[in-house]
Amino acid sequence: MTTTTLAVLVPLLPFLGSAAGLLLGRRAPGFVRPLAVLPTLAAAVLAVFVAARQGGGKTIEAATQLTPTGSVPIDLALHIDGFAALAAVLVGVVATCVQIYSTGYLRDDPRYPSYAALVSLFTSAMLLVVYSGDLMVLLVGWEIMGICSYFLVGHYWETPEARAASLKAFLVTKLGDVPFLIGLFALAADAGTFRIDGILGAVAGDGLDHPTLIALLLLAGVAGKSAQFPLHTWLPDAMAGPTPVSALIHAATMVAAGVYFVARLLPVFASSAAALTVLAVMAAITMVGSALAALAQDDIKRVLAYSTIGQLGYMAGALAVGDRGAAVFHLLSHGAFKALLFLAAGAVIHAAGTNSLSAMSRMSGLTRRIPDAYWTMTVALLALAALPPFAGFFSKEAVLVAAEHTALGDRTVAPAGAGWTVLVSGLLTALLTAAYAMRLWLLAFRGRGAEAPDHGRQPLAMTTVLWVLAVPSLGFGLSVTHLDDWFDGHALTPTVTTAVLGTGIAVAGALVTYAVWQRTRALAARTPLGAVAAHPGGDAGLVEAEAIASHAPAYGDIASAPDPADPGRVLLGPLHRHAATGFHLDAVYRTLFVRPVQAGASLVRFLDREVVDTYVRGAGTGTNWLGWLVRRAQTGNVQTYLSALLAGSVVLAIAAVVLANVAAGA
Repeated sequence: MTTTTLAVLVPLLPFLGSAAGLLLGRRAPGFVRPLAVLPTLAAAVLAVFVAARQGGGKTIEAATQLTPTGSVPIDLALHIDGFAALAAVLVGVVATCVQIYSTGYLRDDPRYPSYAALVSLFTSAMLLVVYSGDLMVLLVGWEIMGICSYFLVGHYWETPEARAASLKAFLVTKLGDVPFLIGLFALAADAGTFRIDGILGAVAGDGLDHPTLIALLLLAGVAGKSAQFPLHTWLPDAMAGPTPVSALIHAATMVAAGVYFVARLLPVFASSAAALTVLAVMAAITMVGSALAALAQDDIKRVLAYSTIGQLGYMAGALAVGDRGAAVFHLLSHGAFKALLFLAAGAVIHAAGTNSLSAMSRMSGLTRRIPDAYWTMTVALLALAALPPFAGFFSKEAVLVAAEHTALGDRTVAPAGAGWTVLVSGLLTALLTAAYAMRLWLLAFRGRGAEAPDHGRQPLAMTTVLWVLAVPSLGFGLSVTHLDDWFDGHALTPTVTTAVLGTGIAVAGALVTYAVWQRTRALAARTPLGAVAAHPGGDAGLVEAEAIASHAPAYGDIASAPDPADPGRVLLGPLHRHAATGFHLDAVYRTLFVRPVQAGASLVRFLDREVVDTYVRGAGTGTNWLGWLVRRAQTGNVQTYLSALLAGSVVLAIAAVVLANVAAGA
């Protein structure tokens, strides 16, 4: 079987599994789980074969015209280079792990068949984006992911949080998709084709007339899809969906699509220094702001959500300095350990019965209840904190090295200012990342108080997946020296300067957080639990829907009380309450956009009901009155009719005389 045929089957198999799952979900429920797991697993295996045959060498291309358009043609095309080959493997492996994990996590969920089918469709759409060689076909996968995310985030539609989060995710990403679509058409108009190879050829020949405008329009869509400032606010709220969905969205699909798109078309963005500068500033704000917000969150999933936003900022920063190899390397590394973090967090939530870190910090024995989740999550947090020899260390250092070379003028793809912006913000984010990773670990696994509730052993499907993902989280970075061909042929090993500086900053952030935790814990031990005030407006007051779906009861009323030993409060100080709300960006959007739209909708409703409806009702009422008068006149009495005719004649005669006199006087 040819490589092209195998590549076609990779996105096709999950799509067929999704369709079959929807058709057979109610008629043959016994086939639901095999149809969820096996097609996705087969796609992952085929993606590995495609990557092995591609070997990081010459790009594999194939195309057939999809439909004649009369102007710019649209082709069903494949474009598989080293980046695409590795990204497809990531998507296939993570999606398979999520499907296997979900068989245990949602084993009692009555809506599991539709959930599994949507996850398969989600996977198929992302694989279509990865392998597509035509931007219009890529756009199809891009939009299907948006629709799937709407349904999956709103899986627990009984809760208002899930309904609001799904709608918010859909609207915010679509807000970015409008300029994105305009940018795609403008790019195709300049290049004369939607084919990626044709566009790259046009860029190489200076064939773009408006590179800055096109790049900025495309960046708007990328910011929405990959949760970059200022369109990142939908991602933390999307945690209202099931935890496996969060793992899939954050690790391999949806948010990865925007970064991958820029990496695929980096020459388009590199043709505009202004666009790269905007991307660098956007990445810097995203990195630092999300890290500060993560340090203040009480919900374990929201901490990981803001962590994802920050890591996506690193990827965008690497692209801003013109190094797509470092960006895709961090994309792959992050996909492994972030999927592990979310799936392990799901096991923690299942065992603790709450998402609240404050509540977990008042439990003891969680590490004994869930040893698999404890050890694998520790590995993933070390990778997130970028400590050697874990995968996150190598990929994050690759980003910092690229920024350093640009800042010092060794690379001229991007302005030096963009390099300094990414480098400084990247180092600051490394400090904050290690701090919130240590905080999460301490609050979740080093609590004291009542024994954690015992909900029995975790399903084998959940624990096995955790150890599978722990392997790349630990070893992927060490193998990068053998993957140079897949990353544009240049080495991604860290330099001594960035390795020492980055690691030292991360270790310092972790140690300071630990020291603060030790001190605040000693002080908190003197404070009775009942003296702790409830957190005003905190995120931990309600147990999330998946804890209920997993039959895990709430830990108690103290879930809404802040932990007095929380080191995040001490480290952030007065900034804590602002960081906890995402620096009030949602409130700003509500004031600038949501309320005016709602006011406009209220005005339209008022005009429709009070003006248009009044006119329609008035027209009907007038007709009724006229009919009533005509009906009253139809008495059937001939004398009455003659009297009316005579009276009318007299009136007409008098009117004629009056008008004649008026005309004569004039």
